[in-house]
Amino acid sequence: MGALATFAATSARAATRGEIPGGALVMGGAHGSLGVVRSLGRHGIPVWVLTSGHPLARFSRFATKGFSWPGPGDPRALAYLLELAEKSGLRGWVLFPGGDAEARLIALHHDALAQVYRLITPPWETLRWAADKSLTYRLAAEIGVDCPRTFHPGSRADLARIRFPFPMILKPTSRNVNNALTRAKAWRVDDDDALAARYDEAVAMMGAESVLVQELIPGDGTRQFSYAAVCDGGKPIGSLTARRRRQYPIDFGFTSTFVESIENSAVEEAACRFLKATSYSGLIELEFKYDPREDKYKLLDVNARAWAWLSLGGKAGVDFPWLMWKLILGEPIERARGRAGCAWVHASRDLASAFAELRAGSFSLSAYLRSLRRSELEFAAFSYNDFLPGLVDLPLALTRFCRR
Repeated sequence: MGALATFAATSARAATRGEIPGGALVMGGAHGSLGVVRSLGRHGIPVWVLTSGHPLARFSRFATKGFSWPGPGDPRALAYLLELAEKSGLRGWVLFPGGDAEARLIALHHDALAQVYRLITPPWETLRWAADKSLTYRLAAEIGVDCPRTFHPGSRADLARIRFPFPMILKPTSRNVNNALTRAKAWRVDDDDALAARYDEAVAMMGAESVLVQELIPGDGTRQFSYAAVCDGGKPIGSLTARRRRQYPIDFGFTSTFVESIENSAVEEAACRFLKATSYSGLIELEFKYDPREDKYKLLDVNARAWAWLSLGGKAGVDFPWLMWKLILGEPIERARGRAGCAWVHASRDLASAFAELRAGSFSLSAYLRSLRRSELEFAAFSYNDFLPGLVDLPLALTRFCRR
């Protein structure tokens, strides 16, 4: 039975038990979660928001209810979700993870949660290929998808065995815990002393098994590409290819600030090969970076949950959360492909990015203004019919920036 048929059968069984698929519970996340809330809310679907960190999505007028919880890392997280469903009448609601830790929690307890909720997250045996980068790169190598040269040292002594040149980066195998390395996504190192010091720091926080050393592909965010999709059994139901035009920080960005939809057959082909190999079902975004030294698009990350610029899909004709909702309820779906030429901007961070590029001389004010003069421009937080998230986004962004 395919994933779509499985979802439909689950809905049918729930209907016989008198459980109406009445709403969605969005767990964690920030701008991606806000995109989910707005998409489903505009279709009249009740949405509750459950956060332990970034509260942005809770300020949306489309959030029927928003509240805090101990978070996916709490020992009683599973019990909390099961009790919430029973006490609040959420049986049959759809769980949307907005962060890596939330997706991991759902995948690891898939059987128990599936008795109560409808899940867009696959079980751990499938999700692990996306959640653990060491497994991601292993699978990519097996199926012929290019990825950066990567080394998984077991100890500090193993660093001497690395056979690619500086600069390098240290990155976590997964981001299911909150620490300095997972918040930064990666640390750049330029020599042996920095490598050893940063490695010791990373191992002290999360253990050697969770730390990778990888080549740093040259170039800024304009060489970074993504393929986003709603998949059913490894087949895209709706998809969009995008390019990161600006990021912050500008030289080694941990976040996109300006993203535009494009056509890129090489990125799409590589992403679809990975998705087919995993038979993935659900929301997913695959990130690539173009390496001009080898003329290759190399797979960097796989995000099996709502991603920051998810709402760009709606502007480009692919409403990802709504497609996911229809898929899990077994409703008819027509294949959708995002059109090129639309853009998404995180205004407050993009201003900082543009200012930094202006100071560096790599950008002009006229070029910046031209990039914003688009008829199809989606803002990360601001919306004419949902203005409160846009008002609170700047102070939230500044607070998180200062913490970093």
